[in-house]
Amino acid sequence: MKQINLNLRLLMTLVIASLFIVSCSKEEPVNNDEPQQQDTSEVRSSAEIDHASDAMDDISLDVYEIQEQSEINRSTANFNLPDCVTVTVVMEQNYREITIDFGTEGCLIHGNVLKGKIILTYTRDPEAQEVLITKTLEDFYFNVVNLEGGKSILKQLSNENGNPQFTKTVDLTINWPNGAQATRTGVKIREWIEGFGSGVWSDNVFEITGNWSTTFVNGNTHSYEVIIPLRREVVCYFFVSGSMDVQRTNFGGVFDWGDGNCDNMATFTFNNGEVIDIILQ
Repeated sequence: MKQINLNLRLLMTLVIASLFIVSCSKEEPVNNDEPQQQDTSEVRSSAEIDHASDAMDDISLDVYEIQEQSEINRSTANFNLPDCVTVTVVMEQNYREITIDFGTEGCLIHGNVLKGKIILTYTRDPEAQEVLITKTLEDFYFNVVNLEGGKSILKQLSNENGNPQFTKTVDLTINWPNGAQATRTGVKIREWIEGFGSGVWSDNVFEITGNWSTTFVNGNTHSYEVIIPLRREVVCYFFVSGSMDVQRTNFGGVFDWGDGNCDNMATFTFNNGEVIDIILQ
């Protein structure tokens, strides 16, 4: 479950919403369809960014946690990655540099081909309540998309609610093979609200908050802001509750996952108040 990208499911659902808008505009002049079709294409591109970003985070944080645990236990780290991935750890006093090298030919991980390197650096202090991890990319490709830049990840052992929390600040440039380009900036916070330390995977529950935006070279911006924290129970395929404000070039509104049931039903409320039901795939 940890490899499932729920933001991708949200955004691809919004592709359907975009197509819904186009289908309802047949009485408009033909040339009005072009920006809507362009917006739909940008929705797909934005979804690809989320998919790549979250998949990188899953791998990076897993490697970081495994390395930390191995040092605490004084054991050999088993990163549970394919043989095509090389993990190199440089230790200098309390400083750590972890290079995750996927090679130049590409490595298939969870259905995606990764190439290049992810480099994590941080100062190790087992007693610290906060650890700042810097992530940079080197000649990195996620499938056919090239990503440049990096992130900072602030790990808090215990936030104000007494829960572990990761705060991710992103600043990426994304390049597609067809020459398209976009930037992604923002902050995403993942709080581990249930199951921490139990040793049982199935009882883990997270809440996601934050805001982020994608800006394309033509100036179009797609922005997202979590209104009600998105609740992710790992035993469920989808978010079970929470809502997000979504603003696109040609439409906007609120995407809502409901009130806690584990199902594939959601709603999208357009800015004009119109509500449509969404069946998540």
